[in-house]
Amino acid sequence: MLQPILQIRQTPAILGIDADLGAYSITQPKADVIIETTLGEWDIQSFPPELTIDQSRAFAAYNGGNTLDMNKRIYSGIQQLYLQGIARKVEQGNRMAQFFKSGNTIAEVYGTDTEPNSFPETRGPASYDNVDIHFETRAPQIEFRPAKVNIQTEGHRPEIEYNRGKLNIYMQQYASIQFIPPEINVQL
Repeated sequence: MLQPILQIRQTPAILGIDADLGAYSITQPKADVIIETTLGEWDIQSFPPELTIDQSRAFAAYNGGNTLDMNKRIYSGIQQLYLQGIARKVEQGNRMAQFFKSGNTIAEVYGTDTEPNSFPETRGPASYDNVDIHFETRAPQIEFRPAKVNIQTEGHRPEIEYNRGKLNIYMQQYASIQFIPPEINVQL
């Protein structure tokens, strides 16, 4: 004999999840940069060369030079001639004092007195190197001021935005239990 069986049917619960991911938006403005430049400068001063020619010794050798120098030479020469003349007169006097010696007669002693006295030299000494040439150069003065650069920057923080995604949780199917009884035959 068959026994009636009770049927139980069960449906599980099903959750539905609808989710979208969130999104980041990151932007960063460019930094502000200010650049100031001061130009470099050169300051150069150049000097012309200097040529100095001194011909005074050459002029002194040609025509005696300037009056002051010529008079100095004449004066120093006359002083020398005067001293030489005095020395000659003393020598002649000494010879005259020894008149008893042969060759010391008045005619012989004073016979040389007719020789012309030389006049002192009024001109300077002649030389191939009487002209002095002096050439002077000066180095240029150079000053340099280097360029200067001033850089100022201002950075900006990044701008971050987050857009949340959606999350929707719902019941797609509810849990259920169904009891199905067996058919009972009540006829006996």
